[in-house]
Amino acid sequence: MQIIHQLKMLRKTVSELRADGSTVAIVPTMGALHEGHLTLVRAAKQRADHVIATIFVNPTQFGPNEDLDAYPRQLAQDAAMLEEEGTAALWAPAVEEMYPGGFSSSIRVAGVSEGFCGADRPGHFDGVATVVCKLFNQVRPDLAFFGEKDWQQLAVIRQMARDLDLMLPEATDIIGVPTVREADGLAMSSRNRYLDKTDRAAAVALPNGMKHAIAAITSGDAVTEVLAQLQKSLIAAGFASVDYAQLADADSLKPLDTKPTKPARLLVAARIGGTRLIDNMAVPG
Repeated sequence: MQIIHQLKMLRKTVSELRADGSTVAIVPTMGALHEGHLTLVRAAKQRADHVIATIFVNPTQFGPNEDLDAYPRQLAQDAAMLEEEGTAALWAPAVEEMYPGGFSSSIRVAGVSEGFCGADRPGHFDGVATVVCKLFNQVRPDLAFFGEKDWQQLAVIRQMARDLDLMLPEATDIIGVPTVREADGLAMSSRNRYLDKTDRAAAVALPNGMKHAIAAITSGDAVTEVLAQLQKSLIAAGFASVDYAQLADADSLKPLDTKPTKPARLLVAARIGGTRLIDNMAVPG
């Protein structure tokens, strides 16, 4: 596996991989890899001849009081994991390579970016859209793979691809891979390592509470009451606060206050022990 830090070398490598007509998939990450990320790599290998993973802790998607400096960085360990999975190349640029002096462009995706994490983290999805658009232009992949754990991010990236006529990949070639969970149901996340033993044990209340809420909504209970009870249950379990707990249309992310008639998602963000956890689950329509 090649580990690449300069854009010129990346483009040369991609050209060589494509020389015989092979297809290329991209798996963008911020590193601190876990089984969820490796699942994306495996899914990509099933659909493309070569997989390029990226590791870049993107400063433009972090707010001034967020965990940019503390975000775990373990490039050597991550590279070894990717090589074991048969990844063709790892694109790991420095900040100066991704955002050279004088860089002044930004992409904003209205609508799907504005609620949920977009409301709680102003500018976050502008940073996400900008860096992902750059990654797509740098690699020009046939397919791109993202985890469904961040459902809003997936919606933003697909909308950007449609709006900007990104042909490689097109919106339909941006593949969402189901969330990978720990044995007790907690969604895998690089930020889970911030949790101490007490908070990690309490965190399972998040997926458990969401499953209970979905069952109640599906059986016809009032959505607003179910969501209010979900928030109360998380606070009672040890969460410090709930940023949002909302039922939304799966495609548009428009909030719903009645039982859905088409596919929906239950999206939750809550804080425990100083760590912000997000999760979402499908709600049948």
